[in-house]
Amino acid sequence: MTRKMKWGIAVAVLAALGAGGVFAAKQKKKNAATEVRFEQVSRKDLVAAVTASGKIEPETKVDVSADVTGRILRIAIKEGDMVKKGQFLIQIDPAQFEGSVKRSEALLSSNQASLLQAQANRDQSARQLARALELQKSSPNLISVESVEQAQQAADVAKAVYQTSLAQVEQARAALKEAKDNLARTTLYAPIAGRVTRLAVEEGEVAVPGTFSRETGLLLTVADMSTIIAKVQVDETDVVRLAHGDSVQVTIDAFPDTTFVGRVSKISNSAKLTSTSTQSGSTDKAVDFDVEVVLVAPPEDIRPDLSCTARIVTDTRDEALSIPIIALTVREHEVLPIEDTNAKATPASQGPKPKDDTATGVGAKKKKEREGVFVVRDGIATFRPVKVGVAGDEYFEVLDGLRGGETIVAGTYQAIRDLKDGAKVKEAKPEEGKDGKGKPEEKRS
Repeated sequence: MTRKMKWGIAVAVLAALGAGGVFAAKQKKKNAATEVRFEQVSRKDLVAAVTASGKIEPETKVDVSADVTGRILRIAIKEGDMVKKGQFLIQIDPAQFEGSVKRSEALLSSNQASLLQAQANRDQSARQLARALELQKSSPNLISVESVEQAQQAADVAKAVYQTSLAQVEQARAALKEAKDNLARTTLYAPIAGRVTRLAVEEGEVAVPGTFSRETGLLLTVADMSTIIAKVQVDETDVVRLAHGDSVQVTIDAFPDTTFVGRVSKISNSAKLTSTSTQSGSTDKAVDFDVEVVLVAPPEDIRPDLSCTARIVTDTRDEALSIPIIALTVREHEVLPIEDTNAKATPASQGPKPKDDTATGVGAKKKKEREGVFVVRDGIATFRPVKVGVAGDEYFEVLDGLRGGETIVAGTYQAIRDLKDGAKVKEAKPEEGKDGKGKPEEKRS
């Protein structure tokens, strides 16, 4: 055997050993158990909740606006002051409105004088007509028919003039009332008792009625701070789960160490559309509903427009069979043959039974995606469909598919996502300094 042949045999042997080693390593890796986190199905108290954000508002507030145009001469309050109902707030320059009142009073006096004159003429014409008619009745030859007609016409005209003067008097009275009302609007009083939460003007500015814009004519806002609400926006997918009287936990950013208790008092029937921008640059409409929560014991120094977050409890379960939310996954699962439970048996005399046609799916087994968990038995993870109910913060309520005490795969998320039905699994050892769920352990005293 030559030296060259010996080298060839040696290379072939090494290549075979290398291939065998790689194959053995792959087989070992293929047969290795996946490290996962185990957890037993147990009973827990669950609380289903909806979280929404918004701001603090008083339940009752009134925006005081200007009804007339004029320069502000005096402001008797400051922002933050407490006021009583009917208390003087702002004085607008009344000069032009006082002049309007005087003009209306003079016009009314003039029209009243004209009315007296028209009344006198009406009465005189009526007397003349009465004499003419009496004379015609007693002696027709003493007065002509034409004279009687002229007396009748003069009486009718005098009566019409009187009615015109009377209408002018009423018109002048209405104008005087309007002028006095405008004059009264130059002095503003508190509509309710409460706190001045906003003062939008200063002395010397011109007050303008907000005909087209509410903000234009706004002078100040008085709020009744005795009842405080948290007004939050709830997504359309969650609002159907809410009901009046639901318990709420409210956290206010300005009071980070305190949680306030409240109740749902109002759920809007119409949505509030807000524009949101997506990553692609398009604009979507977010559909939210306003929900008002009355705070039971708000702090004394609370203010409107403070940011808050509400956790609305929609349902509770005591000692419910539960699984971790992370354990629930979706897999294709084989279901029973399709059957029409409402169909009645067909006698043989009515025709042959339908054939098992897998192409059309009649009587065939199908696979569809089902929600479920991986149940562990003897180191093998088997997918099992489950039916879940209320969702708590970390656990789902199990309605069907599992029994208490069964072991399921509860983590990690990556492991559950890649896990196959029938795969080998083993419990992962917790890392040093971490508990069984991979979270850092708290130091114990």
